[in-house]
Amino acid sequence: MDDGRQRCGWCESSGLMRRYHDTEWGAPLHDDRALFEFLVLEGMQAGLSWSTILNKREGFRLAFDGFDPEKVARYDAKKLGALLKDPAIVRNRQKIHAAVENARAFLDVREAFGSFDAYQWRFVGGVPRVNHRRRLRGIPPRTKESDAFSEDLIARGFRFVGSTIVYSHMQATGMVNDHVVTCFRWAQVQG
Repeated sequence: MDDGRQRCGWCESSGLMRRYHDTEWGAPLHDDRALFEFLVLEGMQAGLSWSTILNKREGFRLAFDGFDPEKVARYDAKKLGALLKDPAIVRNRQKIHAAVENARAFLDVREAFGSFDAYQWRFVGGVPRVNHRRRLRGIPPRTKESDAFSEDLIARGFRFVGSTIVYSHMQATGMVNDHVVTCFRWAQVQG
C-alpha cells in the first residue's frame, strides 16, 4: 500500500521488507540481545537474500531461544541436530555451528567490555556515521570501519563475520545511516 513516503528502493519488494525498513533498519540499537540477533541473522544471510532471512526470522527466534546468547552458548550436539532438521530456519551446518560459537564469543566480549553494545559502538566512536547518499548505487559493501570490526571479531573467535557481513550488521543496527537522503527514514533515525 502506497502511503506517499519516499523510501530506499531495496525495501519495496514486500510488506515485510517495508516494515523492517520503516521500523528497524538503520535505527541506532543498543540492546545486547537484539545485537546478537542481528549478528546471527546477518551470518545466516551469507549467500542468501535478506528477504529469505526476514521471512524465517520468527522461526529463528523460536529455534534459537529468543536469541538469548547464554542459552545458545550451551547448545549441545542434540540441540544442533534438532536445528539442522528445523525447516523454519536456514539448515546450514556451518552457519548453525557458527551461531553457537559466536554466542560463546559474544559472552566473552560482553564480559571484557561490560556489554556487547559498548564493544560494538567503539568502531564508530560511539555515534552513528551519517552518510548523505542520493542513490543506492553509492553504498559500499564494506568500509574501513567494517574491516576493523570484522578483523577484531575474527580474532575473538567469531565466524561468518567477514567485512561485508559486518557492514550489513552495522547498517541494520544503526552504526551507519545508509538510508538515501530522499528516504523519510534518513532524518528519522538521526533522532
